[in-house]
Amino acid sequence: MPAKGSAEWNGDLASGSGTFTAGESISGEYSAKSRFEDAPGANPEQLIAGAHASCFSMALAGALANAGTPAESIKTDAAVTIRFVDGTPTITTIALHTVGTVPGIDEATFQEAARGAKAGCPVSRALAGVGEITLEATLA
Repeated sequence: MPAKGSAEWNGDLASGSGTFTAGESISGEYSAKSRFEDAPGANPEQLIAGAHASCFSMALAGALANAGTPAESIKTDAAVTIRFVDGTPTITTIALHTVGTVPGIDEATFQEAARGAKAGCPVSRALAGVGEITLEATLA
């Protein structure tokens, strides 16, 4: 079943605004100011950050469970950076920071599982064109 989202934009880029929905329960407003000037409201990069953090957390939890060391919790933050490259807004980096509470696992095994989750989660693969995706994984 495909995941669905929609958006509507009204007006020109500088002074216009839009609304979006993602699935049945996520919605918000966005504008050029919320995207490029840190004004109130949402922006597409926040949605990408949330999608990447949640996908990575699920992938890591799945990998750990499959290895016989299920996690009590995986908490991931994602920071998506947009910069102008040759005059065009471009997502240049994504930084993933995750903390896992995983009984009975050593640090090396956790790091290996985290790297595998980063490489294998569908959102990471969809974002393969981003210049740099970093991962800082900590075992609690």
